[in-house]
Amino acid sequence: MKKTDDLKFMTEALNQAKEAAKAGEVPVGAVMVRNGELLAANRNRREELKDASANAEILLIRQVGAILGGWRLEACTLYVTLEPCPMCAGALVLARLHRLVFGAPDSKAGAVVSLYDIVRDKRLNHNLKVSGGVMREECASLLKEFFRQRRY
Repeated sequence: MKKTDDLKFMTEALNQAKEAAKAGEVPVGAVMVRNGELLAANRNRREELKDASANAEILLIRQVGAILGGWRLEACTLYVTLEPCPMCAGALVLARLHRLVFGAPDSKAGAVVSLYDIVRDKRLNHNLKVSGGVMREECASLLKEFFRQRRY
């Protein structure tokens, strides 16, 4: 993928994150792309669905699996505004995702570069290509503003 494509699709993920914030959800958004085509977009919906697993990444894995008619997402790239947590990172490995592009690192729960590196752990049966820090400032500032407003 070209850098311009990464920016384009991360912008789409940011739009999803903004929708999550409007809905009172932690503002994380994601999109799934295959061969340069946007397949699906989603956002965190944990509060809405009352489901701890309703992170944007998990919802997209389910959504795209249904679209493609299978669970293997080998030719897909996921763009997500926040570094995935251990649950999501593990699901990305199990889904055989080709590439992960994330925006802001997550020092409290990140399982790609911050606390762990689940998606590139050579002991697992599959590894992903990773690009981090795409539109990092925009992604981080959305999260910071959301939590700042929650505290006051």
